[in-house]
Amino acid sequence: MPNDPTAKTPIGLLLLFACLLGSPSLAAKTPPEGVEPVENFDLQRYLGLWYEIARTDNRFERGLESVTAEYTLKDDGNIRVYNRGWDAKNQEWDEVDGTGKKIGDPEVGSLKVTFFWPFYAGYHVFALDHEGYQYALVSGDNHSYLWILARTPQLPPSTIDALLRKAEAAGFDTDSLIWVEHETVHPSLQQR
Repeated sequence: MPNDPTAKTPIGLLLLFACLLGSPSLAAKTPPEGVEPVENFDLQRYLGLWYEIARTDNRFERGLESVTAEYTLKDDGNIRVYNRGWDAKNQEWDEVDGTGKKIGDPEVGSLKVTFFWPFYAGYHVFALDHEGYQYALVSGDNHSYLWILARTPQLPPSTIDALLRKAEAAGFDTDSLIWVEHETVHPSLQQR
């Protein structure tokens, strides 16, 4: 029912509003103080499936497990951003489609993402496995949004420790990170 106040809001809409509320202005797509997006960023190599290893708490993902993000290039040169997560409480997948656009220097890891056009939020890659593109550390436009992403559902402890040190040095509260379980596998990923 559209007017049901308890109806679940798609993660994309909540992402949008959460990021906008935290942004100093609707136009700001700059990283927070202490975050320097990576250079020598290759968007083609960044495309594909990423597993969420850890995140800061946010309303749009609250209670979700097995969260993934998949990035594919669209015909118009923009990026399809497809997020999904398992809602164990409601026993269903929460899925949302969005659009990403590269901003600034093409070789710097900054994008803007929307799940509700025309409102965009910043997406800043500030640590990256440049050799294999196997893990990334991503910030929103402020210190309330941080994600550790990987190509697999787990990362070696030494890699996690290095990413945590980088996030702490950039001003993030890593003690409050949520570590994402990946026990439930989306049907589309079972076939890969």
